[in-house]
This record gives sequence, C-alpha cells and structure tokens, in this order.
Amino acid sequence: MQEIHFTYLNALDVEKLELTDAEILGAVEAGLEAQGNGQTVIEPRVHLIPENSAKGHFNVLRGYVKPLGLAGVKVVGDFVDNYKRDLPSELAILNLFDPETGVLKALLDATSITDMRTGAMTALGGKFLARKDSKVLGHIGARGTAYWNVRLLDHFFDFDEIRVHSRRPDSRNGFAELLSRDLGKKVVATEDWESCVRDADIVVEASRLPEPTPMLRTEWIKQGALVVPYGTMSAVELSLTDIMDKMVVDDWGQCRKGLPFGALRAHVDSDRLTQENLHAELGQIIAGHKTGRERDDETILFWHRGLSLSDIALGHAMLEKAATLGLGQKLRFA
Repeated sequence: MQEIHFTYLNALDVEKLELTDAEILGAVEAGLEAQGNGQTVIEPRVHLIPENSAKGHFNVLRGYVKPLGLAGVKVVGDFVDNYKRDLPSELAILNLFDPETGVLKALLDATSITDMRTGAMTALGGKFLARKDSKVLGHIGARGTAYWNVRLLDHFFDFDEIRVHSRRPDSRNGFAELLSRDLGKKVVATEDWESCVRDADIVVEASRLPEPTPMLRTEWIKQGALVVPYGTMSAVELSLTDIMDKMVVDDWGQCRKGLPFGALRAHVDSDRLTQENLHAELGQIIAGHKTGRERDDETILFWHRGLSLSDIALGHAMLEKAATLGLGQKLRFA
C-alpha cells in the first residue's frame, strides 16, 4: 500500500496564519454559495452528552463540499464552566478527507475556526438581510464566537454604536474593552438585556443559558431590524416570530422538528416556524435563487445552527495559506 500522509495544523499554526476579515468572509460565503447551488451534503449535527447538557456536550458536524473536493467531520466541545479552569468554553478539532477515497487529508485545531466561521455566518446574514444603513448593534453574549460576530459585522457596517451585554460584569466589561481596542471605537457594556438590544438595527443573541428562558423581549425589537438568535438554549419569546416579515435559516435540515437544542427549537416544535413559512436558507440567497432584504421596513429573523460546510471551507482556506507560508506539519498516517 502506498504511504499516506496528512497535514497537521495546531493552534499555534492557525494563529500564525493571521487570516484577514476578508479571507474569512470570502471562504465562508463561497461555501454557502455552494450549498445554495446544491453542491454540498450536510448531515444534521449529532450530540454526545457525557452527563447533562446544562454542564456541557460535544457537537459532531459532518459535511461535503464538492467544489473544494473535501469531506469533513468536526468535533467541538461546548462546556459552559470552562472559564473557571482558564479554558475556552469551546475546543474543537476538524478532520478533512478525500471524498473519493476516504483518505485523511488534514487535521486542524478548529477552535478558532468555530469562532471565525460562526462570526462570518452572523456577518453574512447581516450583509444580505440587514438594512444597508444599519448603525446600531446590540450583542448579547461574550463567548469566543461573540468576538467574531461583532468584528465581522463591523467590517460590513462600521457601526456608530455597539452595545454588548453578558451576565458577568467582568466578562462584559472585558469584552467591551477588547473590542474597543481592536475596532478602534467605543463599545459600551450595558448592565441589562433591554438597554443592549432595544431599538438596535441588528440584534445578536448568543447567550449561554442553562435552560430555555425568555430573556429577550419581542417588544424591544424595532421594525426593520435584523434579529440573529443562536444560543444553544432559547432566550427569546415565542412571540418573536409573530413580528417577522421573513425568516431565514442556514440549513433547514438542522432546524426541523425532532432535533434538540437551539434558539428557535420551541418555535419549530409549535409550528411557528415551518418549512412552509420559511423564506429561505441563506445559501439560496447568496447563490441568487431567493431574495434577501427587499425593503427597509422588513423585520427579518436569521437563525443559524452552524454548518459543517463552513468549517470545511474555512479549513480549506487555512490549508491553502499554510502551504504558501510553510506552516504546519506533514505526518505519516500509514
């Protein structure tokens, strides 16, 4: 049998790549366009829960992106109390395979991939679904993905006002300080949910609740806003879908009935969000098969669960750049 080698990129290699905002967004958008054109396979994520979901669990995401010639499997742990051990709440690894032979092509630290591609999904939702003149962002949550939500949304909108909130004062204040330094503008840490999201042009809910709790009130959402809830446990009221002119998801297969978790799980299970009243998947809009925002007064909901194809697309971009920079290791598999 011929020798098999694969590329290994650890966390230090990934950090040295210094992917630009444009590189991250371009890779994820290309993956979504492939999805919209029917050139991907996305298997709904599955979960491994060692003890109970409130403490933490593993997500396993699987997919195939034909234009890239790659299949992939990502395993990401999501453990809410990791900060007490000076660890990120999410740690991940991505395996990339040749879809023709099953040969392992690469193994990458995917912790930052998870954060970056989640932020890119949120930002691309903004690009295609928010008003072009959006100037106020209200962001709930300060975990790893939160940073890239704000940074990449600001890449598109250059906000006049950014508000952030999370449960712990040290977390929200530190988050605001980090963003202020990196974005070169003032970021305000608010003391409650309402002052963070009321009348914002774009509202992102990325909270970390131990169980579903309606913390974000529908009455705080102004007409014409884009609302992006994606917490594992729902933090929104059932009435949120009632005010929406359009509802968009990243992949209906991961949002449909019969699956656990998600910001709009109760809305799907109670038929407030169905395949019939769903406007589109974001990839269909990016590929030009469905419309995005058509009027400034449209209030739009975008729910994303996280796509394996985004991990694969960003992993591919990292491998390409690593090859040009001479980063990573070639390891023998067989």
